[in-house]
Amino acid sequence: MSSEANLLPLIVEPEQLAAHIDEPQLLIIDVPLRADSYQEGHVPGAIYLDHRLLLRGEGDAPSDAPSAEALSRLFSSLGLTRDTHVVAYDDEGGGWAGRLLWTLELIGHSRYSYLNGGIHAWRQAELPLSTEPHAPSPSDYEAEILHPEVAIDRLELVERLGEKGFAIWDARSPEEYRGERGNNKRLGHIPGAVNLEWTRAMDPERGLRIRDYAELITELEALGLTPDMEVVTHCQSHHRSGFTWLVGRALGFERMRGYGGSWMEWGNRDDTPIEK
Repeated sequence: MSSEANLLPLIVEPEQLAAHIDEPQLLIIDVPLRADSYQEGHVPGAIYLDHRLLLRGEGDAPSDAPSAEALSRLFSSLGLTRDTHVVAYDDEGGGWAGRLLWTLELIGHSRYSYLNGGIHAWRQAELPLSTEPHAPSPSDYEAEILHPEVAIDRLELVERLGEKGFAIWDARSPEEYRGERGNNKRLGHIPGAVNLEWTRAMDPERGLRIRDYAELITELEALGLTPDMEVVTHCQSHHRSGFTWLVGRALGFERMRGYGGSWMEWGNRDDTPIEK
């Protein structure tokens, strides 16, 4: 890979990606909420990923990360290699794209970027769109969970509640956080968690790009979240919080972790502490 392509930053702007789009080591992945979004127009050369493949889909925590075997199958089908630089984007401002990048971080594949604002920003920049499906070239990728600390499970979370320097960012809506809305057995939030809804970190005027960093850091600090802390983020299924995990990383929070089980697990048990 040319050193230039390797220098794609974590957050890449549409024009930057357009300038590098022919790099052979780039793997551009469109992981939209609406499958139709890909057919309506995608970044040229992007392959389509069904976001459901990023979830375990079974057991007590169906929204958790799939097994290493399932991830090996998934990333082989997408054509991932050790040298690939992945650029992920979606049609909703970064939820599923962030979830994909969190999954890559989990398996120790650190060559990745997020197309800031996704397809909305790409369209806003009036860059070329393709409606031709682009088939991946399968590889033989063996995924291992090399960075388990990027995730956190329910047991560790319960144990560490209230610990100094440890914080929880709930990316759900204020109504879910307050326990006024939700499809779970129990409603409310994890004790001590602070709430900043994921869409609050997006700029609707700028194609859903991440908002001004200085403003965001100020807002998060007002909630008690600072870059030196270990911050766990979650939502209902670690989809919305895929984006808040990514935002934390972009803002320089070194120890961002995702709770894959999220409220789907926490709110459907009888033994988890809950505040309203």
